[in-house]
Amino acid sequence: MSKKITFIGAGSLGFTRGLVRDLLTFPAFQDATLALMDIDEERLNFARTAVEKIVKAGNYPAKIVATLDRTEALEGADGVVCTILAQSVNVWRSDIEIPKKYGVDINVGDTRGPAGIFRALRTIPVMIDICKDIEKYAPNAVFLNYTNPMAMLCRAMQTASKVNVVGLCHSVQGTAEMLAKWIGAPMEEITYFCAGINHQAWFLDFKWNGKDAYPLIREAITTRPEIYNEEQVRNEMFLHLGYYVTESSGHNSEYNAWFRKRPDLIEKYCTHGTGWNPGEYAYILKEYLRREDSWKDDVKYWLENAPVDLKRGKEYAAYIFNAVIGDGAMFEFNGNIRNFGLIDNLPYGACVEVPIVASKRGFSPVKVGSLPTQVALLNYINSTCEELAVEGSLTGDPMKVFHAICYDPLTSAVLSLAEIRDMVNEMFEASREWLPQFKHFKV
Repeated sequence: MSKKITFIGAGSLGFTRGLVRDLLTFPAFQDATLALMDIDEERLNFARTAVEKIVKAGNYPAKIVATLDRTEALEGADGVVCTILAQSVNVWRSDIEIPKKYGVDINVGDTRGPAGIFRALRTIPVMIDICKDIEKYAPNAVFLNYTNPMAMLCRAMQTASKVNVVGLCHSVQGTAEMLAKWIGAPMEEITYFCAGINHQAWFLDFKWNGKDAYPLIREAITTRPEIYNEEQVRNEMFLHLGYYVTESSGHNSEYNAWFRKRPDLIEKYCTHGTGWNPGEYAYILKEYLRREDSWKDDVKYWLENAPVDLKRGKEYAAYIFNAVIGDGAMFEFNGNIRNFGLIDNLPYGACVEVPIVASKRGFSPVKVGSLPTQVALLNYINSTCEELAVEGSLTGDPMKVFHAICYDPLTSAVLSLAEIRDMVNEMFEASREWLPQFKHFKV
């Protein structure tokens, strides 16, 4: 029986193209119905045309449905993928610019801290509405979430709904490939065990042909300036904490109190060596706004000129769908799921990122035990702040949001409690139009 895979936020064109390509390489999905849904009709039409190009190039019998109606897209779905941006970039920019005014210099702002928390507050109601629709129209569907802030959104959905949802991120496999490249190891000879929280999980071991590769990584970082400079923040964390962390230096610089609390530290660690982006938030904002202006030209060029590469990529989603609702080949990945006895020294019930085995039985998370204390401390603070923020959103209690931001590592290193209160009130005011769960917007 053919399957139906639904894309919520199909206008995320790069991701949609890649996942469709990957899905269609699996025999179980070559005749699938690919339901594309977005609230932006122009982006949706581009997505449909792009998917049609892939289907035609592979001569697949897949059926394509493009709709603005979420109910139509979800009805009878076997798998659902979510890649939405709940509001525009112009809404998101207040998350960055208001803290900056108070001295909290945020870099990306989509995961945690004041910016990530307010992004979560605006997005959680939308995600819960999606879950309610899945419960009604596709109750047995596997739901894979790629929308940030990953941990807070997954925690809210896994609390407020019965949907079989797991969160996926690129940072674990991306970091593993980077480390392998640094030591000259073929990726097929690397094994690792990674756990923690999203964007701040730790490679508890990293082996090359079964032998500990951490000494080689340490040697590469300390003897080759080009490698040290590629990821200054993460390399400093590794050299001092002993374990390598996932996600880029640009992100990780804002998840702790060590690198962004003074201008001289930002200049030293966060401006020239943050991997994929400079440390200044203005660059990130400029880049996002540039994409808003250029995406149509980029897509048109791909549609008219680019050849279609039908080779399967490395993104997890298609492999997971194949394991659970497809041919049944088991697949292990790192995913975001609630901490029910998985990591002993992180908050019980919080959202953690751990190895998960996908199979016809569904999702089987791997028990990690305890993280090393020096990295668990940092995870625990961030995870507890996320717990408070999600509870504040689900209950409509702005004080819980305020308290979550009070203990954010970077914010608390820069501001007093009174200053944090003023900042949070201003952020509530800027986002109040998109916060239906709150009756009061002042703390």
